[in-house]
Amino acid sequence: MPTYEYVCEACQHEFEEFQQISDAHLRVCPKCRKRKLRRKIGTGAAVLFKGSGFYQTDYRSKEYKEKAKSDSAPTPAACDAGKCATCPNAKKNGA
Repeated sequence: MPTYEYVCEACQHEFEEFQQISDAHLRVCPKCRKRKLRRKIGTGAAVLFKGSGFYQTDYRSKEYKEKAKSDSAPTPAACDAGKCATCPNAKKNGA
């Protein structure tokens, strides 16, 4: 359920109300009791993942993933020396 922001045009009282989307807009100010209450138009709600099973690393950028992949790749010097187990040069050198 979203949280809506309201402001009273009579007394300038501002508050938030936790309501269902299908609920009617509030019209009466809880402070001054006048029918001058208006719902503010907000920027929208952000999606928040709460609880276990959501990890910050699940949503890494493409650049970050490519950089991490290149950091974990063997260095050319290790491959040239035949020290890399996954390198074709290691098989040629009999390692």
